[in-house]
Amino acid sequence: MKKIQIFTPKEIRNLIRKGRWNRPTAGLAMGYAQANLVILPEKYAFDFLLFCQRNPKPCPLLEVLEAGEYRTKFLSLEADIRTDIPLYNIYRKGQLKGTVKEIRNIWENHFVTFLLGCSFSFEEALIRSKIPVRHIEEKRNVPMYISNIPCKPAGIFHGPMVVTMRPIPADKVSRAVQITSRYAMVHGAPVHVGDPLMIGIKDLRKPDFGDSVTVKRGEVPVFWACGVTPQAVVMRARPDLCITHTPGHMFISDLLNEELATL
Repeated sequence: MKKIQIFTPKEIRNLIRKGRWNRPTAGLAMGYAQANLVILPEKYAFDFLLFCQRNPKPCPLLEVLEAGEYRTKFLSLEADIRTDIPLYNIYRKGQLKGTVKEIRNIWENHFVTFLLGCSFSFEEALIRSKIPVRHIEEKRNVPMYISNIPCKPAGIFHGPMVVTMRPIPADKVSRAVQITSRYAMVHGAPVHVGDPLMIGIKDLRKPDFGDSVTVKRGEVPVFWACGVTPQAVVMRARPDLCITHTPGHMFISDLLNEELATL
C-alpha cells in the first residue's frame, strides 16, 4: 500500500471511515484544507454562530450544515461528518465524557454542524518556503495552549483563545507571518510572537492539548489562533452536549488550500 501521506482526501476519509486511521492528520493530503468540527444541539446554534462571527481569528467558519444534515456540500460532496474524522470528543455539561471513532449511534436530527478553518492548511506553504514545521518533523501532534487572550462572548459562549505554537528560526519569522497572512480562513497571521508568558503560557513543555515539540537554539515560538478554542469555551459554557474533533484529528476536505488564500 502506498504511503498515506500521498493519499487523496477521499482515500484518507475512506480509511478513517473504516477505522484504519485514528491518528493526527498533520502532514496528510498536503495541499488540501483541513477543518475543525463543532456539533451542537440546535438550541445553541445561533449563539455559537454569533460567537464565530465575533471571533473569526480562532473560529473562521468554512461551512455550516442545517439541523440534522451530516453530509458536507462545500468542503466535499461525499463526506459524512459522523464517520470521517479520526477521533471525536464528546462533551456533556462541559466535561469530556468520551473519545470515539464515530458518532452515528448518538446522531440526532436536531444537531447543527460547524466546520472551522485549521492551521494545518497553511503548513504546506510554510514547508514550500523551507520554514520548518516541527510537529510534522517529529511526527507529533501540534502543541496547543489555553492563552489569556479573551474571546468576545456571544450568548452562553465565552472564554479564552486556544493557540498553536510552531518554533520558527528567528530569520524566518517575518516570512512565516507574511505567508500565513494570506490564509485568513485558516487562522491567518500569528496572534503572538515571542515570550509565551505575555499570553499566559507558563511552560511550553506542558501544552493543554497535543504534544510538546523541540524548540532549538535561535528559534522563536510563534503562536497562531486555534480551532480548539470552542472546546475550551464549551468547558465554561457547559451546554448539554457538544461533539468536536479530538484536537489534531481533523476533517480533511476536497478544497485546495489555495482556494482559501487571498492574493
